[in-house]
Amino acid sequence: MDFTQTEAQRDLAGLARAVLTDWTAKNEPDATGFDRKLWSDLARSGLLDAALPAAVGGGFGVLEQCSVLIEIGRTVAPAPYLTSVAVAATTIAQFGDEEQRTRWAAPVAAGTITIAVALSTEDDRFTAERTDAGWHVSGSHSAVPAGAFADAFLVEAGTVDGPLLLMLDRATQGLRITPQHVVDGFDAALLELDTVVGNPVALGAPGDGSAGWARRRATIAACAYQLGIVERGLELTSEYAVTRRQFDKPIGEFQAVRQRLADAYLDVEAVRLSLWQAAWRESEGLPADAEVATAKFWASEAGHRVAHTMVHVHASIGIFLEYQVHRYFTAAKRTEFLFGAATEQLRTLADALAADSTRRL
Repeated sequence: MDFTQTEAQRDLAGLARAVLTDWTAKNEPDATGFDRKLWSDLARSGLLDAALPAAVGGGFGVLEQCSVLIEIGRTVAPAPYLTSVAVAATTIAQFGDEEQRTRWAAPVAAGTITIAVALSTEDDRFTAERTDAGWHVSGSHSAVPAGAFADAFLVEAGTVDGPLLLMLDRATQGLRITPQHVVDGFDAALLELDTVVGNPVALGAPGDGSAGWARRRATIAACAYQLGIVERGLELTSEYAVTRRQFDKPIGEFQAVRQRLADAYLDVEAVRLSLWQAAWRESEGLPADAEVATAKFWASEAGHRVAHTMVHVHASIGIFLEYQVHRYFTAAKRTEFLFGAATEQLRTLADALAADSTRRL
């Protein structure tokens, strides 16, 4: 594979950095996870629709989305690009019909709505049953990212024939949304469904692969976002190690600090390389389950280590709410578990390797 970024990736990353840096210089995040004016500014700049499939936006894809997500991670900006664009709108554009694209994907591209994503986990899952009135969905899902303010939800539900993706409007009868306070803000929500009628987002049938496709895209997006977080976090920590003096010399000259920073650098590069390998294979339509699991393992495991290095090198100032490092620490810790932590990714990787060995036999 070629790790060289395309011209579109470079242009979108540069535009995203300019818009987000300008917003960060003028605003303080309020822990809600969403700034409507910033969302509108991103739409006006063309960042929301440019990386969507041609059916909805500019005709780009997962590689360009990753470039934008890295920049969002670098500023930890309150923009739900990961859930709304990289997962929901892209999945609708790929598997939905024209009516669904017009109703859900196009408004996301225009910056007028946001969509939260609830994919099944070991502890949180929905079930769906087909009736004469349509698909009835029941169950609960805790800590749905961006769920507190989302206008709609893309949910995965289990059926007798396999997983199914459905869209739910926030105003859907029987849908209960309870905002939750998580480690880095108030954007998450407990989503509870009691025989709610959902709108399937698939031209096929349950088990058609759309849920697995959405999960891969969500996992890759989380890795890109984590890369931006730890990349910028390491930069801030390195700068601090140069300027902070102890015993009349910068703390970066102490061997233990230098070793921690060197290890963190290697971790960041591991996140970067595994991300682009997974994203490239996904963009080429190649089997990528093992590579996606590997990338998220590094995003989780290395993200954990880099987050703690940030705080340890900064010492007590690293957890001051008035100082920016704590935002990167909490964002990295939350993203560590988003769409599956390290242990879950190792299980997925083992399954993928076992399946590949069976095919070769």
